[in-house]
Amino acid sequence: MKSLFTTFSGKQTQMKVVITYDRIKNKYLHMKLKYNIISLVLVSLFIVSCGKKEASAENTTEKAPEKTEQKEKAKEEAPATIAALTDEQMKSVGVAIGTVEMKELTSTIKANGLLSVPNSNKATITSLYGGIIKTLNIQVGSVVKKGQVIATIANPEYIQLQEDYLTTNSRITYAEQEFRRQRELFDNDAGAKKNLQSADAELKTLRTKRSSLLKQLQMMGINPGSVNNGNMRSGLVITAPISGTISGITAQIGSYVDISSPVATVIDNGSIHLDLQIFEKDLPKMRVGQIVHFNLTNNPETEYDARVYSIGSSFENESKTISMHCEVIGNKAGLIDGMNITGIVSLDKSTTPAVPTSAIVEADSKYYVFVQTDKKPEEEHEEKGKPHPKTTNFEKIEVVKGTSDMGYTAITPIGQIPADAKIVVKGAFFVNAKLVNSGEHE
Repeated sequence: MKSLFTTFSGKQTQMKVVITYDRIKNKYLHMKLKYNIISLVLVSLFIVSCGKKEASAENTTEKAPEKTEQKEKAKEEAPATIAALTDEQMKSVGVAIGTVEMKELTSTIKANGLLSVPNSNKATITSLYGGIIKTLNIQVGSVVKKGQVIATIANPEYIQLQEDYLTTNSRITYAEQEFRRQRELFDNDAGAKKNLQSADAELKTLRTKRSSLLKQLQMMGINPGSVNNGNMRSGLVITAPISGTISGITAQIGSYVDISSPVATVIDNGSIHLDLQIFEKDLPKMRVGQIVHFNLTNNPETEYDARVYSIGSSFENESKTISMHCEVIGNKAGLIDGMNITGIVSLDKSTTPAVPTSAIVEADSKYYVFVQTDKKPEEEHEEKGKPHPKTTNFEKIEVVKGTSDMGYTAITPIGQIPADAKIVVKGAFFVNAKLVNSGEHE
């Protein structure tokens, strides 16, 4: 700079050089400031960008486990529907394969009812005459025949009745003789007609009394012809009016009985019938002659049969049910008046898709069948790299049960079952257990 001032000696020239130097210096400072600002801006942008990437990475890291947990949760909630069984497993438990068949099954209606015996086949055993029980030859459940002696009673009045019978017979003998004598006298005009009429009235009165005493003795079980002064009976027998089973005893030895106090009751269960209660909506389907299969509530293993012989025409006790009377046919062993039953009324037959009843399994109040499928269980999809034994796979498909008859049950699939599908007809319970166990293992 000193050389410049030396070269140019004029004052004017010196001022120009100084101005030029100041401009160059200012411009240099301005550019340096500009570059510094740009550098700061770039550094700020770089820092902000790095912060966003880190936040994004953190969000990604946080969301990934959530998605994984949701997938795992969905997998846990989804029930397993494919069961895989090896040939050894199927053979060991006897799993058998079949098809859905078209069967002619009898549709049915379920109804509750009561076993009942008609009043004409029930009897209360009583004594026509009062007396003290001396012997009692029965107990509850005893089987008796009509006319069989079940008890004996004693009363001194019975002797008086037999005495009156013998006395009346003697008086009749005398009255007959007197009547004949008065008749002869009247015929010979030696006697008064009044005496003849009196003798005739006395004889008729005695004969009437003897007839009454004769009937009373017969009703007491005493043979009037065998009654004499040496064998008057002080006791009477009580016999069963019908054949049947003793259902109750109300008297005991030493108790007093008469016509108003029963000794026992007897029921003839051989004429037992079934009273079914049918709802109004099912009444049009009922017909005389339909077969009813029923089980006792306390013994569901034994099945009995009955046939409808009468259908009621009025509602029972405002219950909106109609009583249907059925005659029990075949085996009647163990049936007692008053037992509760559950009956199945057989209706018309219909052809419907059906499977053996053993092919249906129940789970969670729903019914299922197992259909052979090419689908694989979920664990096989997840472990593709690992070798798996050869298996037969079955898919669990929900169905609606229908009529059951002769070991087959009609079904209506909820899912899709191909027409030629193969299903498990035997061992379905084991297949379902295998499926449940595999789901729990997962």
